[in-house]
Amino acid sequence: MNTLVIVLLAAVVLFAAYVLYGRWLAKKWGIDPAAKTPAVRKNDGKDYVPTNGWTVFSHQFSSIAGAGPVTGAIQAAAFGWVPVLLWVLIGGIFFGAVTDFGALYASVKNEGKSMGMLIEKYIGKLGRKLFLLFCWLFCGIVIAAFADMVAGTFNAYTVVDGVTQLAEAAQTNGAAGMVSIMFMVFAVVFGLVQKKWNLSGWKEAVLGVLFIAASFAVGMNCPLIYGKSTWSYITFVYIFFAAVLPMWLLKQPRDYMTTFMFIGMIAGAVVGLLVAHPTMNLPAFTSFNTSLGSMFPILFVTVACGAVSGFHSLVSSGTSSKTVENEKDMLKVGYGAMVLESLLAVLALCVAGAAAAADGTPAAGTPFQIFSRGVAGFFEMFGVPSYAATVFMTMCVSALALTSLDAVARIGRMSFQELFSVDDMAHAEPWRKLLCNTYFSTALTLAFGFLLTQIGYANIWPLFGSANQLLSALVLITLCVFLKVTGRSNKMLFPPLIIMLCVTFTALVQRLLAMVKAIQAAASTTIPAGETTWGAVFIANGLQLIIAVLLIVLGLTIVVNALKSYAKSESGSEKAKA
Repeated sequence: MNTLVIVLLAAVVLFAAYVLYGRWLAKKWGIDPAAKTPAVRKNDGKDYVPTNGWTVFSHQFSSIAGAGPVTGAIQAAAFGWVPVLLWVLIGGIFFGAVTDFGALYASVKNEGKSMGMLIEKYIGKLGRKLFLLFCWLFCGIVIAAFADMVAGTFNAYTVVDGVTQLAEAAQTNGAAGMVSIMFMVFAVVFGLVQKKWNLSGWKEAVLGVLFIAASFAVGMNCPLIYGKSTWSYITFVYIFFAAVLPMWLLKQPRDYMTTFMFIGMIAGAVVGLLVAHPTMNLPAFTSFNTSLGSMFPILFVTVACGAVSGFHSLVSSGTSSKTVENEKDMLKVGYGAMVLESLLAVLALCVAGAAAAADGTPAAGTPFQIFSRGVAGFFEMFGVPSYAATVFMTMCVSALALTSLDAVARIGRMSFQELFSVDDMAHAEPWRKLLCNTYFSTALTLAFGFLLTQIGYANIWPLFGSANQLLSALVLITLCVFLKVTGRSNKMLFPPLIIMLCVTFTALVQRLLAMVKAIQAAASTTIPAGETTWGAVFIANGLQLIIAVLLIVLGLTIVVNALKSYAKSESGSEKAKA
């Protein structure tokens, strides 16, 4: 089948969903353009900052459009492109976009409270503490998976027959890494300029594009040739600063600049498919059971962010809700950013389908490499030099992960702080003040994530997908209670809630059993000297096993508490306040 037809069909369906279903939700729940949002009422110049709607949209999309839509869609294509396409469209419209918009809506209507604070209000203090612990564990998993991807993308070395040597793509990877570093530097400059002169419209856009061009000019001429471990350290240093610096200084300007790159990447993929209109070489359907596992639940947790993601809700309630300056912007920020991400997942699927062999054999390489090579090839069709096209796409795919990394690091830090904070922190115990210290809590969160990077993103991805979608189910339960007590309709949330609970708990139990079998197999096998150690076996399997058990226990406990709260809550009891 022609990939162009697939993309056009998906674009029409997603746009129609935004116009019809998204607006219906906004009308059903109620949007008040005249109301003062938390960003306006609590403007502190750091976390609460009234921001233009399209800038908030840029932040939201850049933060949520991480590695998930590309990696998940391409990996899940092992089941065939039709199941992936159907789940991306159905999941994105009725699951993911509804959850993202609902989380943003509930937060804005509750003084910009994060999801943890919303859970305390509507489910109880125990539910909040458990949810915050769940979030912190989840953030560590996300940091590990995405940081490992970024370091691997910039890595200039490879191992051949046990010997480390420069890879063929060393200069390209090193150039992309340098571009990323310059991107961060110029983002800070951009933030300072915006703080002083408050540029908007075409002036802001021109300055952003100029800084992007300058970043590429420096990076392409001064590549940094480092190994994966060095890039891992650099990545974690960046994440630390992104998590502690004010939003306006680094994260918001970086997200704004990154959005232009994403637009260029998506436009390149769309125009390339339009001009070349390659054939979808991947099979439409393969089997209900593949090397990944059974279609239920593995397809759903593998596609992950392209259809539904709990992490998005943390961004919606953790950062975006504190910058929305008008309630009318919530629909495009919450619902619109998610359907655009679903379109990105479809594009990734089609690029992978075009790159596959005529007999249906998938292209070699990681999902990032497949997507990067495919779109870079489209740019080369239009006369863009191969080096420039490859550097641009390598930077784009790494930016997908980096934009999520800086958001999740901040959210992880805030979750950890909320976990141990009390109302009267001025008279709190010294140990509690230490744990709630911004720099200490950030360092501890990143240390946990760094430990998990030793597992490798390929091994941790199934755990990430399961935890991610269980998080979305927990958010949906909270939204059900919020909508009920404020007298709003919540019936549209029940189907995605029930399905997500079934999918995620099944996937986590399967992962737990797989880890137990792996450890048993290792215990019954004599490991040749020098090949590996029991420490490596523990990190690869034992650590995942412990985290899987914790996630299952925490998830079940939160669900039970939430259902009790929902049963006890009175419909419309907060109607006057909302």
